[in-house]
Amino acid sequence: MASLDSFSIAILLGAVLVMAGILSSLLALRFGAPLLLVFLAIGMLAGDAGPGQLQFNDVGTTYLVGSVALALILFDGGLKTRFASIRTVLAPSVVLATVGVLLTALITAPFAKYALDLNWTESLLVGAVVASTDAAAVFLLVHTQGLRLRPRVGATLEAESGTNDPFAIFLTLMLVEYISLGSSSPGHVVMEFVQEALLGAVVGVIGGRLVVIGLNKVALPQGLHAPFVTTAALVIFGGSQIMHASGFLAVYLAGIIIGNRPTRAHNSVVAFLDAATWLAQIVMFVLLGLLVSPSRLGSSVLPAIAVSLVLMLVARPIAVFVCLAPFRFNWREKIFIAWTGLRGAVAIFLASIPMLVGLSKAYLYFDVAFVVVIISLLLQGWTLAPAARKLHVALPRAERGPRRVELDLPGQLEQQLVGYPVRPKSLYFRRGLIPSWSKPTLVIRNEHILTPAEAEPVAPGDYIYLLAPPEKAEALDRFFVDMQPSTAPDPHLLGDFVVSGEHTLAELAEIYGVKVTEDEGKLTLADYFDVHLDRAPKEGAELPLDEIVLVARSISGGRVNVVGLRLPEDDETPAPLTRRQALRKKLAEIWSSVAGV
Repeated sequence: MASLDSFSIAILLGAVLVMAGILSSLLALRFGAPLLLVFLAIGMLAGDAGPGQLQFNDVGTTYLVGSVALALILFDGGLKTRFASIRTVLAPSVVLATVGVLLTALITAPFAKYALDLNWTESLLVGAVVASTDAAAVFLLVHTQGLRLRPRVGATLEAESGTNDPFAIFLTLMLVEYISLGSSSPGHVVMEFVQEALLGAVVGVIGGRLVVIGLNKVALPQGLHAPFVTTAALVIFGGSQIMHASGFLAVYLAGIIIGNRPTRAHNSVVAFLDAATWLAQIVMFVLLGLLVSPSRLGSSVLPAIAVSLVLMLVARPIAVFVCLAPFRFNWREKIFIAWTGLRGAVAIFLASIPMLVGLSKAYLYFDVAFVVVIISLLLQGWTLAPAARKLHVALPRAERGPRRVELDLPGQLEQQLVGYPVRPKSLYFRRGLIPSWSKPTLVIRNEHILTPAEAEPVAPGDYIYLLAPPEKAEALDRFFVDMQPSTAPDPHLLGDFVVSGEHTLAELAEIYGVKVTEDEGKLTLADYFDVHLDRAPKEGAELPLDEIVLVARSISGGRVNVVGLRLPEDDETPAPLTRRQALRKKLAEIWSSVAGV
């Protein structure tokens, strides 16, 4: 019975630690503290050097939990990644995730060698352990500090952080193998990398497509879709690792495939994985904190601080500037991307690998990684928002979006039920506009459910539900936020083929002879763009209207302010693509065909 009591005590203490991590996250979010720091502190306080006095040195369990947690974090990140948003920054992101990680490790290694009194292979291992960035830490801080990054900068950081972990893990494993065996050849390393990357990509793409087919073809009981996807992600990860492929790359790509395809119960899957990812991070960080021994840090803390400063102020900036040199990033964007290279759980997780295989200086790598993470979170984490604003890579805060409620319809992939509160200054209420691909279904007023006909006219305070394709549901947001004031277009910019967005289609038809229906004739040109575009209009957006093409020339208050007209006789033969443009277009077509996005 005593042994049973010990298991019960272990369960109780474990649950209390996780609960403490969850509750501490509320405090951290309020004060903007990096959550990783809080979770690690909880683990340290519970450890043998803290008041908790828990004796924990099971590196194998920590590595197992860390592997599962990191796989779920990467899968969740891929699931939320819109391929359309990262397609244009895929090249610089991949260069940062591979060449950037290698350069960071190589530049950090000489400083680690002399600061920690290591040989060259051991110092390179230190560089590899701390070379990758932490996506969860970066974007959690961005969101909690209310930042809106420029789309290209945000997409680059998102894609880099999702793809640099597999390369850092590969580099660390290769160096651990070399130190353990004492020999390895460059050819062997290259072949291992190619095998892991290519096989991992193949397994990820095929696994993702199979999960999509399984979700849509197999009639699972309600509530089992999310556990099915989560366990499928772990199957893909474990299968890849057994085949000596990169399991972390495979789950990230599988997440992208699944997230960019219409599937059943998509919203419940995302919600479940959000909770699972949070729990995985908390458990992993608390276990890593339990492994830390503050008394052991005394002899290595000063050299580790020196390594962390070199990493943040020298190695990462040089790697970023070198990798982004061929791409069109200005110096402000490069500096911000360099400063946003936060180190997190991945660094400490990688540092547990030498402990797992029993390298002679394993605890030194772990302690250095721990100090680097703490310094990175303290310096970079709390200065992220001021740096973004100072470098002008943060966009002005947009009005808080409407509260959207999404409901999956059983057995239905083409449509989703989306609900919004009706605001008095919204585009929907003021102009009665709604995209042609959406359909109002019901209205809730004073706790009564009404059909759209019964609720006519819809009033502010009502809650309206619409059917919309899942991939376009977010585009409905702009119709239910309060309209921003629009400035009048400069009359000097308007000519024969440039008109104000407030002119109606009927007026345009009368002047240019285009054919429009009676209902369309009442729409302004700005309304026409709002109704027919799948997302908020941007300068350069085009829409056909009979024989002419409407081009958005100016945007004001989120709506098209000035419209250019491209007449049939003005059509020009498009300029031929350069070799680089043709190659990029061909690669995008191949990826779209393989991934189905």
